Amino acid sequence: MSCVSDSSSLNKALRQQYLSLPQGPFCQVTYIWIDGSGEGLRNKTRTMESEPKSVADLPEWTFDGSSTGQSEGHNSDMLLIPVRMFRDPFLLDPNKLVLCEVLKHTREPAVVLLESNHRNKCNKVMEKVKGLQPWFGMEQEYTLLGVDGHPYGWPRLGFPKPQGLYYCSVGADRAFGRDIVDCHYKACLYAGIKITGTNAEVMPSQWEYQVGPCEGIEIADHLWMSRFVLHRVCEDFGVVATLDPKPMVGDWNGAGCHINVSTASMREEGGIEHIEKAIEKLSRRHEEHIRVYDPHGGEDNKRRLTGRHETSSIHDFSAGVANRGASIRIPRQVGQEKCGYFEDRRPAANCDPYAVTCEMAVTCMLDDVHE
Repeated sequence: MSCVSDSSSLNKALRQQYLSLPQGPFCQVTYIWIDGSGEGLRNKTRTMESEPKSVADLPEWTFDGSSTGQSEGHNSDMLLIPVRMFRDPFLLDPNKLVLCEVLKHTREPAVVLLESNHRNKCNKVMEKVKGLQPWFGMEQEYTLLGVDGHPYGWPRLGFPKPQGLYYCSVGADRAFGRDIVDCHYKACLYAGIKITGTNAEVMPSQWEYQVGPCEGIEIADHLWMSRFVLHRVCEDFGVVATLDPKPMVGDWNGAGCHINVSTASMREEGGIEHIEKAIEKLSRRHEEHIRVYDPHGGEDNKRRLTGRHETSSIHDFSAGVANRGASIRIPRQVGQEKCGYFEDRRPAANCDPYAVTCEMAVTCMLDDVHE
């Protein structure tokens, strides 16, 4: 079985012939939303008679929620509410990608088996703490797979050489899939996504990119759109990007989505005092955070947070300067300068950034607003 999809072998030069046709004043706008799994992304495209200048120019739309796990079949129309617009790196200007919230016909957030619209609650919390100027940065790890589910570039039988060669590596025998990484990076920059870096990770075929710093709700909007762009780039190359927190059992690193957090007071001189207060608050709500740090109430992270492979134990809270085996890491430079930010290393690669940043703001910031 081929490890790349059949679609990737279609004639791309012929495809380009059609994509380069003029489209007059019209604009193709792709609406993108999170489905009922809390992990998957869906999209569909409509024509607008002119280029929208902001989300205010975009109409609401509907879709069949019974086909995405977001409604029952007898009342299946769900609303797509545009919340953030980006340039389209696949169809190019003037076409757009639009991130949407999903609401029921009653205009309440979508909830069936799982709550899939965490943005609604997150936005309300971020409004309450915006005076603290919360900044977030997220480090998205992912693993490239063939369509057969086997890690891309790994031997068909057996395993690659042990970990140690691959982190930030270069070379055909250790960096697998760099074309995808570079194309995703450029596509995000074109789209206007606040991507700030990328690197090969510890496990072969595993990569990371960083988004942020962004203030408030913006970080989760940008991270979700960066995930959509990643999946679309991989689609063109015929491979799959998985956000599974532990895609390979054994002596291989898992995949996380570390979150870097600060407020204005943490970034100012003497801010380490506020960082330490936040960490103390986090220590009292470890279990609550674990429940929202993956889409399945912590079940996914059980496979990853073992106390090995640069992780803390899922059962214990810990913190330390420059300690990648702790729940919370204070970067060395922050420890020296006594101000800056802290890193929570517990969120899984497949976490919902709305749920993660919301819980972080509730735990570390809401009390400061009320004081």
